[in-house]
Amino acid sequence: MKNILLFGAGKSATVLIDYLLANAPRQKWHITVADSDLMLIKSKIGKSYYATPAAFDIKDQALRQQLIQETDLVISLLPPALHIVVAKDCLQFHKNLLTASYIDPEIRKLEKDIKKAGLLFMYEMGLDPGIDHMSAMKLIHSIEKKGGQIYCFKSYCGGLVSPESNDNPWQYKISWNSRNIVLAGISGATYKEKGKVKEVEYQQLFDQNKTVQIPGLGKLAFYPNRDSLSYIDVYSLGNIPTFMRATLRYPDFCEGWNALIKLGLTDDARKQQTANMTWFAWASQNIPVNADLSHEENVAAFLGVSSKSKLVRQLKFLGIMNGELINLGEQTNAGVLQHVLDTKLKMEPSDKDMIVMLHEIEFERRNMGTKLHSYMIVQGEDNLRTAMAKTVGLPLGIMAKLVLSGALELTGLQIPVMPEVYNPVLRELEEHDIRFEESFE
Repeated sequence: MKNILLFGAGKSATVLIDYLLANAPRQKWHITVADSDLMLIKSKIGKSYYATPAAFDIKDQALRQQLIQETDLVISLLPPALHIVVAKDCLQFHKNLLTASYIDPEIRKLEKDIKKAGLLFMYEMGLDPGIDHMSAMKLIHSIEKKGGQIYCFKSYCGGLVSPESNDNPWQYKISWNSRNIVLAGISGATYKEKGKVKEVEYQQLFDQNKTVQIPGLGKLAFYPNRDSLSYIDVYSLGNIPTFMRATLRYPDFCEGWNALIKLGLTDDARKQQTANMTWFAWASQNIPVNADLSHEENVAAFLGVSSKSKLVRQLKFLGIMNGELINLGEQTNAGVLQHVLDTKLKMEPSDKDMIVMLHEIEFERRNMGTKLHSYMIVQGEDNLRTAMAKTVGLPLGIMAKLVLSGALELTGLQIPVMPEVYNPVLRELEEHDIRFEESFE
């Protein structure tokens, strides 16, 4: 019997837990799910013979280390800042680790020790990052094997609301960690275009006029992700002139988010007391207010739009134009906004989400230029088994099977860019209707 320890039972864990439990009898696994919320764990594992709930506080070092010592493989779906705590324990007790989060500077410091211990720490093994790396590298290796020279690589991915559930002016609903949404893009972005490095500040990032065409969906807006440049070497693309990784949204979302940024409502630096603050006072704290104008007219004047505009309708939908008290205690603006999104843009039980991914690769072969489009659209089943949960959880589950079966000899701190990982994972993902369609022009 092989033991798997999963830290985190939140939104992204549902389909992963389903997969692990479905494979447990045949693979001879037992799964321990650890989370601070015991009822949440029980709702995910049911009465399965192959699963054990473990309610715990991540700061409880003794219990955390006991759980890690007793397992064969650790999967972490904790908030990114907490992975390092688990990683250090995995290193100490000689356990392999899988997570969907980005490699960060803290885990980089342990890279030599991980390799020396002969362990595998597979990071970025989810959707984005994860499926994007695997599908991109499969295309890149295929093109290069046939003698193609790649000169433009663009990759886009977005977690969106499915068309049949797209019923609010933001064209967006929360299917994953809302704090990640609030803070997305806050450090700006860097990418490469026609040989020049482009740096975009947060205030200019959400330009709804930058769009791409998705078959069957039409135009979606995009904004560049963080530091695209760091992946040029990871993808072995050397001096490629154009390289960008970006996030997809419906255009209306980007327009509305731009307004929230201008109003200063995404700031996470300074806390303030909200007990006696009204929603409008919070929303208008950084703008001049004319007492002779309505709340909507004041905000519209600052944003340079009509008080009857779609933009003002979006803000009204969030409930931030009224005179009711917030009463959330001491919070940053980002903390208040996170509460707003969780309340106003939550997925209802019947709602479905959607994942869209697109790779655009331009390359030259035999002196002929060719453009490859490869795209994936995944639909969620409901507000629990979401497309986000499927595309984050299933790669981790499949990777767990590869590791525990002894199918991989890989060690060190890695992300999934090698054929021995991406080929079997992408192949099994197709069995779960997660597949790419390709076309050339």
